[in-house]
Amino acid sequence: MSSSLVHYIGRRLLQLIPIVLLIVLATYVLLRLAPGDMADVMAGESGSATPEYMAELRSQFNLDLPASTVFINYLRNLLHLDLGYSFRHGMPVADLIATRVGPTLLLMLSSILIAALGGITLGVLSARYRGSWLDEVISAFSTIGFATPVFWAGLMLIVVFSIHLRWLPSAGMSSIGGPPATSLEGLLERGKHLILPASTLAFFYLSIYVRITRSAMLEVYGLDFVRTARAKGLSELRVSLRHVLRNALLPVVTLTGLQLASLLGGSIVTETIFSWPGLGRLAFDAVFQRDINLLLGVFLFSSLLVVLMNLMVDILYAFLDPRIAGGRT
Repeated sequence: MSSSLVHYIGRRLLQLIPIVLLIVLATYVLLRLAPGDMADVMAGESGSATPEYMAELRSQFNLDLPASTVFINYLRNLLHLDLGYSFRHGMPVADLIATRVGPTLLLMLSSILIAALGGITLGVLSARYRGSWLDEVISAFSTIGFATPVFWAGLMLIVVFSIHLRWLPSAGMSSIGGPPATSLEGLLERGKHLILPASTLAFFYLSIYVRITRSAMLEVYGLDFVRTARAKGLSELRVSLRHVLRNALLPVVTLTGLQLASLLGGSIVTETIFSWPGLGRLAFDAVFQRDINLLLGVFLFSSLLVVLMNLMVDILYAFLDPRIAGGRT
């Protein structure tokens, strides 16, 4: 690893510190500005809300303290890796997130893998056979995918593959009383439950990969070194894969980094539709329960996850293009 790359990684790590602090501050302020709190929700569930009962609830959840004091205490706890306690679930927020992060990462990685492999493949074919009927079909498919809302695509997949064809399950990560996850049957069952939510989340991003790959491929096709490779007698397949695609992958890598945040946001909708037990569903439930500690923990962890993934993409980009690490353009 070159010294310029090491310095580049060090600079990017130092830049994470103010970013994380701004994320914590912005998330806390926005949640505090939202109307209602956990005391209001629990009082409404109990069917009565006397002033004494409301005061007791707010004292129990530290809602009677000044906002600045609560925020300073929260920062102090963060330094000890303490995300607080979820009174709604009756367990520490960190432990609750640890039980949900696995399904979310599985859904995100599966979706981005489907979108990237499928989108790059279709983009290469579309650029290779530009102007043909195959190009028209792929372009129409990508346009439909780009214009289709995630929630509508998920509902249609449930209607077709779960209700009418009965091929795939429509909710959850596994069946009630199903085989354990460590067995082969359990892995296959979880794979069946993963197909619909991963395909739903990947459908929109696959269309973007098709467009970016096609555009980048067509741009590289017009460069001098491609004409030189053809003049040497190389096959069109080798020119496309060895020379054109390799140089066209740089904007695709950049696109992956930009999509990580929106992919995590889209997982909230997808996990809600398919009852997938991940962070998105946990955050959705916490909003209605006004579980501030849980919301802060989920948002903070999700933001850190996106920031670290973008850091990994930047490092990969620096490997592909050493000019990035050296500060040259």
